[in-house]
Amino acid sequence: MKVLVVDDEKLLVKGIKFNLEQEGYQVVTAYDGEEAVQLAHDNSIDIILLDLMLPKIDGFTACRNIRSFSNVPIIMLTAKSEDVDKILGLEYGADDYITKPFNIREVTARIKAVLRRINPAPKGDNDKVMVSGDITIDYNFRRARVGDRNVELTSKEFDLLELFLKNPDKVYTREQLLDILWGIGYPSEERTIDVHMRRLREKIEDNPAEPKYLKTKWGVGYYYKEA
Repeated sequence: MKVLVVDDEKLLVKGIKFNLEQEGYQVVTAYDGEEAVQLAHDNSIDIILLDLMLPKIDGFTACRNIRSFSNVPIIMLTAKSEDVDKILGLEYGADDYITKPFNIREVTARIKAVLRRINPAPKGDNDKVMVSGDITIDYNFRRARVGDRNVELTSKEFDLLELFLKNPDKVYTREQLLDILWGIGYPSEERTIDVHMRRLREKIEDNPAEPKYLKTKWGVGYYYKEA
């Protein structure tokens, strides 16, 4: 697996690179946002660690630019603790975030967790594809299709859609969705779910303002309605 590590703190990058290489990863490094986007474009990268505060262009902008051509998993690194920054990071297309200062073991654990989500254990032949109404999801390639239209999803968006398709009409609270997708006790805001639901509706629904599939149970949470 090839990891792109992006941070303007060269000693931090050196430390992350050393430890990831000890875990068997191939590591590519960048020290500003523009270089990160170029490396992500020109190389086959499996996952990106992307700092928020970067020279030239910040991490949010770099994340958005990378999302314009790639669905590679992105973990944001941020020294800011404000929840709005974390939610904005996810809204721009990040899959996860880690707040500085962090332990390198936390970094490697998060990388492995994200990679497990996008490269799940092999399933039986009957489980490779799921169809519900106009929606088809392919487990092997973690792709989705609505009718004849391919839909590009981030890993978290795919996980969310998969959960709903497997459990039609079951209403999930925001807290339950956070626990399922991010893990119990993971420090995140319930608004994170609202951001992901809005983005998923924009990609799946013909009219996101009046969703056909991804419904809201007012005062409770969200559920999936089979067509």
